[in-house]
Amino acid sequence: MNLKVYSERSSREAPTPVTSPGRETRIAVATVLIFGAALSAVLLLSLSGSRSSETATTLTVPAGGATPYPVGVVDHLEPSGLAPTPANALAGYSLTYVSDFPGTAVPDGWDTFTGKPGGDPTGQFASSHVAVGGGMLFLNSWRDPAYGGRWVTGGLCHCGHPQTYGAFFVRSRITGAGPNESDLLWPFNNQWPPEVDFNETGAVASSTSWTVHFGGDNSIVQQTLRVDMTKWHTWGVIWTPTTLTFTVDGHSWGALRLPAAIPQLPMTLDLQQRTSCAVPSACAGLRQSMLVDWVTEYAPA
Repeated sequence: MNLKVYSERSSREAPTPVTSPGRETRIAVATVLIFGAALSAVLLLSLSGSRSSETATTLTVPAGGATPYPVGVVDHLEPSGLAPTPANALAGYSLTYVSDFPGTAVPDGWDTFTGKPGGDPTGQFASSHVAVGGGMLFLNSWRDPAYGGRWVTGGLCHCGHPQTYGAFFVRSRITGAGPNESDLLWPFNNQWPPEVDFNETGAVASSTSWTVHFGGDNSIVQQTLRVDMTKWHTWGVIWTPTTLTFTVDGHSWGALRLPAAIPQLPMTLDLQQRTSCAVPSACAGLRQSMLVDWVTEYAPA
C-alpha cells in the first residue's frame, strides 16, 4: 500500500477550496431531479462561454429494460448484486482496468491519502481509514483517538493508472449522511483545476451531484440528482475530447459540451470522504462508511 500525502495547500476534491486562485464562478446550476419510477436526465449542451447560462432539456427514461450505458452484470454472489462491467460493455472502448477488491489489501496502483485535505484545516485523511474485505473497498469516517478524537476519513487514488479520455465506472453506496463522499477525476500532475466529480454527496444521503471545475478562476458547472445514496448504484463518467457524459445505473443524467471545461490532460480516478467540521452539515455525527464493490476503467479503442 502506498501513501499519498497532502498538505493544507493541496486542493484535491475541494468543491470551494480556500486556496484556489481567483474567485469561484458558478456558471450553470441544473434543477434537482427525482430518481424513482423514471429517470430524468438534463443535458447541458454547447455552452458558448465560461459565464453563459443554459436552459436545460429534460428527458424521461423509463426505469428497467435495456440501458444504453454500462451498469454491471447480474451476479448474486457480489455484495451489490452486480459484477463489474465487462470488456465489451461500451462500444468503441477497451477495458484497461478492473478491480473487484479481492483479499484484504488495497490493490497495486492505488495510493491512500494521509494529511489534511486542501482548503479544509478541520479535515484529516488517514490510511488506516481505508480497508478491503469481503470483496469490497471501505472508506470509513470516525472520531479517531490517534488524532485527538477528531473526525478522520479515508481516501485513495488510482494514481498508478493515469489516462487521457476514457470511461470510468464505480459501483458504490454510503451508509449514511455526514462526510462528503465523492468519485472523481483528478489531474495526474496535481495541478488543480481541472476536476471532474461524477458522484459527490455533499454530506447528505438523499442526493448527489456532478461538478466540473475548470479555469484559473475555478469556474463551475454542476447538476444535482435526488437519489437514495444508501442503495447500490453504478456511477460513471465518459470523457471524450469534446464531451463529459455522466451516467447512473446505465442511463445518462447529464452531459457537458463546453470546450473550456473539458480536461485535456492525464487524470486519475479518486475515491474519498471529506469532513468539514467548520460547517456542521458536513461534519459526521456517527461513524459512516462509503462501500465500493468494484471499479472499471476504459480507454478509447
